[in-house]
Amino acid sequence: MAEEKDIGITVKKSENFSEWYTQVIQKADLIEYTSVSGCMVFKPWSYAIWEKVKEFFDKEIKKKGIKNAYFPLFIPEALLKKEAKHVEGFSPEVAWVTHAGNTKLNERLAIRPTSETIMYESYSKWIRSHRDLPLLINQWCNVVRWEFANPIPFLRTREFLWQEGHTVHANQKSAEDEVYDILELYRKVFEELYAIPVIKGTKSEKEKFAGAVFTTSVETFLPAGKAIQGATSHSLGQNFSKAFDIKFLDENEKTQYGWQNSWGLTTRSIGIMIMMHGDNKGLVLPPRVAPLKAVIVPIFYKEKEKVLEAAKRLKEKLSDFEIEVDSREEYTPGWKFNHWELKGVPIRIELGPKDIEKSKAVLVRRDTGEKIEVPIEKIKNKISELLEEIQSNLFSRAKKFLENNTVETKEWPDFMRAIKDKKMVYAPWCAETACEEWIKDKTGGAKSLNIPFNLPKKINETCPQCGKPAKVWCYFAKSY
Repeated sequence: MAEEKDIGITVKKSENFSEWYTQVIQKADLIEYTSVSGCMVFKPWSYAIWEKVKEFFDKEIKKKGIKNAYFPLFIPEALLKKEAKHVEGFSPEVAWVTHAGNTKLNERLAIRPTSETIMYESYSKWIRSHRDLPLLINQWCNVVRWEFANPIPFLRTREFLWQEGHTVHANQKSAEDEVYDILELYRKVFEELYAIPVIKGTKSEKEKFAGAVFTTSVETFLPAGKAIQGATSHSLGQNFSKAFDIKFLDENEKTQYGWQNSWGLTTRSIGIMIMMHGDNKGLVLPPRVAPLKAVIVPIFYKEKEKVLEAAKRLKEKLSDFEIEVDSREEYTPGWKFNHWELKGVPIRIELGPKDIEKSKAVLVRRDTGEKIEVPIEKIKNKISELLEEIQSNLFSRAKKFLENNTVETKEWPDFMRAIKDKKMVYAPWCAETACEEWIKDKTGGAKSLNIPFNLPKKINETCPQCGKPAKVWCYFAKSY
């Protein structure tokens, strides 16, 4: 028998969050570090999670008439500079190609940090008439953003995977309606797939996307005591269409500039899920993104062939689910239990000689550890039921955590205390950039997350920091 190495997590999530996270992503076989700092390998287990998200989101945007395309990785410097605020916002993060072999290029090429500029060059050629609109394009690709000191796998990497949608509309209302429609899809990805509650809202002027009229986002708060942005949907207005000459003849034969949006969701979302749901045994996967829904662990200290054959038949019975039999003989059942718990598989199915005699199996929930004896004839329905229960339970736990770690305050000392206690603050705010910068400075890094939708029509409060009349309520926290 092969030597069984200790595969478990050796630190508690509540005691050393950073080390816990590092151990989980490596021991659950999600990533491999590489010789390029800030760049990592997405191993099959993590890439399969991304494929689940991609499959869901791709299907939903296609229902809206959005089509996939692919644009070049390299962006000429002149194109990147066409929209001044945009290039200013990204310039510290851009990686440049300056040579081809030993030959210096006549013009530097940016490795895409985002694709507005390279895509809109084409859009200006494709759009001539209102009949060409709306133009609804998405691409699934990688991007590179170089400027940061402390990479965190999934959350902050120099290269990451995402989808970026870029659309052009004939009028402002059509464009802005889409901004909110896409944000709702992002809410579904987080809440219905990843089982993570999010707050939908609008970014402050300081935090909005470079070159946008306004930015909407979904935000959440993690057990590390920090908030994180999940995804963004931007209204670009006519800022880019004027810079890139994207115009059309309307129904009255008058020339108009297009109204544009961009929106994106990244593999950062995987890291958010790991941090939210993981425990001291490792990864905990919501069933809807789990590469495997269940794993059968045969227990064959004796009657090996009989047990393996029964496990194979059970897998066939459960063929509607993504399921595997762990028939490896070099490891004990206990080692396998720990292995699959570490990888976060929602349900473990234990099957031994005594279970076979009784025509039953033992189901073990990853989220609670509960063991349930189930007759083989009822196991298919029970697994379907348990998967929904696990999905719901993970969301409920995360929602309770979010609520318990949100502090509503109207006074500055309470605001400061909550940030010091690693909470998320919900407070009235004057919405002025200078005040926002002051808050960030005085709290040691807390910034605005977003201004939630459906604010009260009249706000009678004052800003706790500067004392001016509050214009909005806003979420603040230290964040990734």
